[in-house]
Amino acid sequence: MADSSDIVGIKEALQNNNQALAAAKIKELLDNQSNTPLKIGITGESGSGKSSFVNAFRGVDHRDEKEAAPVGVVETTAEVKEYPHPDYPNVILWDLPGISSTKFPADDYLSRVGFEKFDFFIIISDTHFRENDVKLAKEIQKMGKKFYFVRSKVDNDLLNAQRRQRDFDPEQTLSHIRDDCKQGLLNAGLQAQVFVLSNFYPQRYDFHRLHETLERELPEHQRDVLLVAMPNISLEIIEKKKEAFKSKIPYWALVSAAGALVPVPGLSVAVDLSLIAGLVQQYKTGFGLDTPSLQRLANTTGVQLTDLTSVIRSPLGLNNINAQLIMKTITQIATVASLMAAKEGLRFIPIFGTMIAGTLSYAVTYKALLDFLEMLTEDAQNVFKKVLPA
Repeated sequence: MADSSDIVGIKEALQNNNQALAAAKIKELLDNQSNTPLKIGITGESGSGKSSFVNAFRGVDHRDEKEAAPVGVVETTAEVKEYPHPDYPNVILWDLPGISSTKFPADDYLSRVGFEKFDFFIIISDTHFRENDVKLAKEIQKMGKKFYFVRSKVDNDLLNAQRRQRDFDPEQTLSHIRDDCKQGLLNAGLQAQVFVLSNFYPQRYDFHRLHETLERELPEHQRDVLLVAMPNISLEIIEKKKEAFKSKIPYWALVSAAGALVPVPGLSVAVDLSLIAGLVQQYKTGFGLDTPSLQRLANTTGVQLTDLTSVIRSPLGLNNINAQLIMKTITQIATVASLMAAKEGLRFIPIFGTMIAGTLSYAVTYKALLDFLEMLTEDAQNVFKKVLPA
C-alpha cells in the first residue's frame, strides 16, 4: 500500500523531470505489494497426499514436470523441499517428508525439518489421524504456532461408499468422516477442526472452509497475499479478491494525484498510465487471467485453453497489458476520458489549477481502476463457471 514517503519520492522525481526514476519508484511500489512472505509447512504420514495438496493449493497440474511436487503411491518426498507459488514466489509451500519415514524418525522430526521457520502447518492424513500426527500437533502447539488437520482423498471415500451403500448420501458420508476424525483427535487430547477435501477437485468439499479459516486467523498483512495466491475455487473467492483490490484503490489514486501537482507536460498522464497498467496486471494475475495461469487451469481441469479464453470478454483479459492498451481502453470510457482531458488543461493554471488537477487525477485513476476491476472480475467469474464441475 502507498504511504506518504512513497508518494513524496515519486513527486520529487517528477519535480526533477526524472521520468525514469519516477517510473522505477512506481514499479518498486507495485512490486512491494506482493512481497509479503508466507511459509506453509505441509506434513503428515507417508503417502497421505502431501505433495498433491502442495500442487492443488498452487493451482499446478500434478503432471507438470517443471512446477509440480512429485506424487506417487509410495513416499515420494525424501527431503524437505520448497515449492514457491508460480505467480507469487514469496508464498512457499514446503513439502515435508512423511513423519514416520526412516530418514526422519518422529523423535527428532521437528528439529530436522526446521519447523521454526514456518508460519503455520497443514497436517494431512488420508485415513485416521495417527499417533505421530497428534504428537506433531502438540509440539507445534507448544511452539505457539497454528496447525490445521486436512483429511485428504475423500473423493475415493465417497466413491467406495456409493458402491457399498444402497441409500448413498454424500453429505452424510462427509459429515461422518469429519466427525470420526474429530473424535479420534479428541480422544488423543486435541480439539481441532478437520477439513475434508480432494486434491483433484479443489472446487468441492472443504477447500473453501480451509481458506476462510486461514483468512480469519492469519495476521492482517498475510491475508491478502494468501487470498491472491489461492486458486479460484469458488465465486466467493473471486469476490473477496475483488474487494481486496478495491480497498487499495484510494491509496493508488493518491499516487496519481501527486503526479498531477507537477506542471511538466505529459508527466501526469505518464504516471497515471504506468500506475494503472501495473495494477491491472496485478488484477489479471490475482484473478488467474494471465496466459500462464490460464494454461495451468486448462491442464488441471481438462478444459481447453481456447474454451477458457472464449468466455473472456474484456480487452484487458485478452491482451498484454501496457500503457497503450490502457489509454485505448480509457478513451472508451467517456467519464474517465473527459476527466483526464480536463485535468491536463488545468495543471498549467498556477496554484488553483494544479490543486484542481490533482483532485481530477485522483478521480481519473480511481474511476479507471474501479471500471477495469469490474471487467476483470466478470472475466474471472466466466472462466470459473466454464470449469465448474457438473
